[in-house]
Order: sequence, then C-alpha cells, then structure tokens
Amino acid sequence: MSTPDGTGEGLDHDLPLVRYRILLPEEWYRIPLAPEECEEAVDRLVRQRFKGVDNAPHLKANARKELLDSAADARRNGGLEMYLCLQSAGPLTIPASLLITLLPPSAIPARSMEELLAHAEATADPDTEVDVVGLPSGPALRVRRREAPPPQAPPGTPHSVAVDHHLPLPHTDGMLLLSFNTPLPALADALARLFDAVAGSLVWVGEEESS
Repeated sequence: MSTPDGTGEGLDHDLPLVRYRILLPEEWYRIPLAPEECEEAVDRLVRQRFKGVDNAPHLKANARKELLDSAADARRNGGLEMYLCLQSAGPLTIPASLLITLLPPSAIPARSMEELLAHAEATADPDTEVDVVGLPSGPALRVRRREAPPPQAPPGTPHSVAVDHHLPLPHTDGMLLLSFNTPLPALADALARLFDAVAGSLVWVGEEESS
C-alpha cells in the first residue's frame, strides 16, 4: 500500500514542511493524527471491526475512546500518523503498530549520527540492539528493545518488542521517528524484518524529483 504523503503541517515546531512517502502491507490501517481527519478514521475502523456485532455498544465505545486517546497522546508528542496491523493469522489479528513522529532539534540528544549512536549505546539496556543502518532515504539509527507491559496489564502479560528508526530530515536538524511495536515476542524476529522493510521503503517527496 502506498500511503498518502505524510507532512508535518499543523504541528507546533519551527521545522519546514516535511513530506515523505512510505509503503505498508494492504492489511495495515492508517490513522492520520490531524484532529479533523483522526476522528473520522477511527470511527471508520471501529465500524469495520465491529461489523455485524450489534450487542456490544460498550466494547465499541471503549475501543473508540482508547484509539482517540492514543492518537491525542501521540499528536501532543509530535505524532503525524499511526498505522495498525489488521492482518489475520487464523482467528486472531496480528497485533502490531507503527507511529510516525516528527522530532524537533530540541528533542534530539545529539547532532551527528555518530554522536547519536554513542548516546544510544550509552543509555541502552544490555539486551537492546543499537546500530546505524543505511536506508534509501539516508543513514538511520535503528534501536530494537523490549518494553515492559503497562502497570494496568494483567499478570503474566509478556513484554512487547519495539523497533525504532531515527531518520534525519533533509536540510534540517530535525528527525523523523518510525516507532514499530508488537506485543508478540514469539513473532518479534519476523515482524522486525517487516518493520525494517517498511522503514526502507520511505522516500522524501521532493528529494526524489531533484536527485
């Protein structure tokens, strides 16, 4: 699926407008985080997921509220858009997500990729993978780590696996952060390969025409 061009329009930052294009599998659902588009996208998803279920209004309302709350939190932190995996494996949906965030220079602890790598390595847990990868869009800092379940999660909930790609924005000191996540450690390696492929599909709109 070729997504609409992402932008940083409407956010509270001093960065120039950034445009990019990214490819995801057809089974991933896009939720733009701009307020005027987000609610419509969430409502459409809730209707789709609860199609034919007429006796669960509270579940539908809770699902809608959780999605809108997550979207609002993401936007406050510079989020541009979210993607949710709707791919099925038998009777289950594979839980995975992508959040794309615009980071201003003030949110980045180092200026060069070498300094950013050194900072990430110095602050990472022992089981965290940190390296610089070459993507078609340019060099990126890749971090794969484990995330503990939230405090309200039921006992025995496994940790989730997060894969972040930090991509320097062209001609600015800002970065684009691609944050992938799955709560299924058993599928982490396979999904991490998918996450890396998605990150590798990103191109800067405008740069491709001028190169």
